[in-house]
Amino acid sequence: QVQLVESGGGLVQPGGSLRLSCAASGTIFSIYTMRWYRQAPEKQRELVAFITNGGITDYAASVKGRFTISRDNAKNTVYLQMNSLKPEDTAVYYCQGNIYWGQGTQVTVSS
Repeated sequence: QVQLVESGGGLVQPGGSLRLSCAASGTIFSIYTMRWYRQAPEKQRELVAFITNGGITDYAASVKGRFTISRDNAKNTVYLQMNSLKPEDTAVYYCQGNIYWGQGTQVTVSS
């Protein structure tokens, strides 16, 4: 059974940082493009960043220069380093690979 489990969310002040992790099990993680999405209340889910199995990355314009996606295939884990966080980054963050989704982790940016 394939599972993606996110962790690392929480409450942070504006300007702060968080690192999200997504651990995969039960699948050949290294072959998948992995993505981070987020969904804020009453908004559609949006793609934040992706990383291919070859390490190519791209980001939504709203997070470019502040967020960094990376992966460790030996640990079957993908990360999202989030710096200079803003209140508008508040959302539930989900990782996705192939047809699989994690359960989400809440990120709240507030003073």
